[in-house]
Formats: sequence, structure tokens, C-alpha cells
Amino acid sequence: MGLFDGWFGGSGSSKDNSDPLAKLDPKLREFLQKESPVKYTTASEEQQQHRLEQEQRRAKYQQKQLEQQQPSETVSDEQPKVPQESLYPDGRYAHLWKNYRPLASVEAETKTDHEKLMDVLDAYKDRKAKIGRTALENCADEQLDWRMCMTSGDVRARLTMCSAEVKKFERCYNTQTRLLKALGYLSTYRNPEVDEDIQMRADDMYRQMQKQEEEIAKAKEEGRPIPKFNPVLQTQTTPVVPAAQLTQTTTAAAAAGSAAAEPDAETLESWKGKLDKLTNETDRAAELEALRQEYRAKQDLVAQVSKIKEETAKEREARKAEGKETMGDRFKSFFGN
Repeated sequence: MGLFDGWFGGSGSSKDNSDPLAKLDPKLREFLQKESPVKYTTASEEQQQHRLEQEQRRAKYQQKQLEQQQPSETVSDEQPKVPQESLYPDGRYAHLWKNYRPLASVEAETKTDHEKLMDVLDAYKDRKAKIGRTALENCADEQLDWRMCMTSGDVRARLTMCSAEVKKFERCYNTQTRLLKALGYLSTYRNPEVDEDIQMRADDMYRQMQKQEEEIAKAKEEGRPIPKFNPVLQTQTTPVVPAAQLTQTTTAAAAAGSAAAEPDAETLESWKGKLDKLTNETDRAAELEALRQEYRAKQDLVAQVSKIKEETAKEREARKAEGKETMGDRFKSFFGN
């Protein structure tokens, strides 16, 4: 009977299923909540906490947007300049920061050629993996709805294995992934603070897409003309990364990467199969822009690897001209590397 009660609802309510401590004596429950080392939270409390965190992130993102729109104050040339690591941007203790060098630049000078190549490859792999994690964060509400359906859904939802919630989550995850790629999330030419802005912008675009689809479906049901909307994602020629937020050491590399060649006819033809599977026009446009940005990211990766190899070859030739050629240099020259 326990199995059938778990699947078909039984005599317990959805509240009892979501809160296993509901049937306990109130005094015992209060004692357990105070003394237990593991703090138990119900699904409703967890959902409220997540929504509060999401609202805080959104408010922070909107505040940044307002600050970017406001004209920035001109900084006096007489004011001493200090690096961003300083706790006093007004220029105090600037004399102590005069000969400061970031730790990353110091470590970069002692890295071998193999370590430099691995840093480039690892950074690209990390960006691809981070897209999936970021899309899951943006789809946390859909994932929670799926979980609530499986634990405390009605009979019809359980018989269908919560297929409606599963489709809703899959649509959110796939679309958020496309939007993150299309907005340039794969690019490594930016400060870490920009990642959150891109994440919030992708989420805003997806919620706007949802509202438009709901209005179109409602117009069809009522027999009204289908409303026309502006494209949620404008076609971009370069990744959506503000120039002011690029790091100083990678600005030149970013400019070179943005000028990468467009995909050739063979590459565009290979994308056709993926695009034909998408019936929604907005999804197709987002997928096309995501493929373009992914192609540019790969081109940037190739350019960085080629640049490292060229610098290595120049250093090897310089050592050879000075008579300081090493055994490693001779070995690489013998094999044409």
C-alpha cells in the first residue's frame, strides 16, 4: 500500500509529502529544529530562498546597467594612479604601488611553452563547462518545479512522469545555453565581473521570449491577429562584451580576435542540419548566433596557440644567434617544431 500511496497520492496531502515533519508534535518538531545539526528546510522555503537570491542578483544587475548609462566623472590627471588591487582608489599610498606587478604577470614569465599552451586550452574548456552550470542557475525555477512535481505532484502528473515540467526545463536549459553563447560567454577577453552581467542578460532575454510566446498563444486562442515583436536577440558581429570592461592586457588580443574571418560556405552548410531542426524562429536565430560565436571562440583559440608558437620560435632563434642554444632548442629544430 505504501508504494501505491506514494504514486497515487494516498490519504496524505501534497503539503505532507513536501514536509515529512508536518505530522510530528509541534513541541517535538521545534526541539528537532533547534537541536539537529542538519537544518531541514521544506521545498517551499527553499523555493522562496532561491527566488530571493535571484531577485538580489537581478537588482544588482539593474544597478550596474544604470551606472553604465550615467555619464562617468572625469578623473583628474593630477590624481595618482593605483592598481585595482589597492583598497584606496583615491590614490593613497600610490608610492607603495609604484613598482607593483600582478602575480599573474610574474608567474607568466616563468612558465614553460607547454604550460602556456595548457593554460589556453584549459581556459577554453572551462568556459564551455561553465556555460552548462550557468544555464542551470538560470533555470533553477524550472528545475525546482520538476522536483516538486516528482515528489508531491498529482496523479496525472506522476502517470506522465511530469513530462510537461521536463519539457519546460529542457526548453529553458537549451535556450539559455544558446543565449549565453550568442552573448559571447565563451570569450576569455574580459574581466570576471562581466560574466554575471551576461548571465542576467541571457535570463532576461529568455523571460521576454516566454512572454511573447504566451501572448502569441493567447491571440491564437481568441482568434485575434498574431502580434509582431522585435527580435529578442539582435544579430551581433562581435561578442557582447563592453569595451570598458576588457582587461588591459588582453585588449589588443580581443581586437585581433574580433576581426576573425567569418565561417566559410562549408561550415555554414554543416550548420544547416542543426538549424532545420528548430521550428521556432527565435530559437533558430539564437542558435545561428551561438554557432557564430562558438566559431569565433575557436578561431581565437587557434590564434592564441599560433601566437605562442611564434613567440617560442623567435626566442629560440634569438638564443641561437647569441650562441646560447640549448639541447631542447636543437631537438625542436631537428624535428621542425
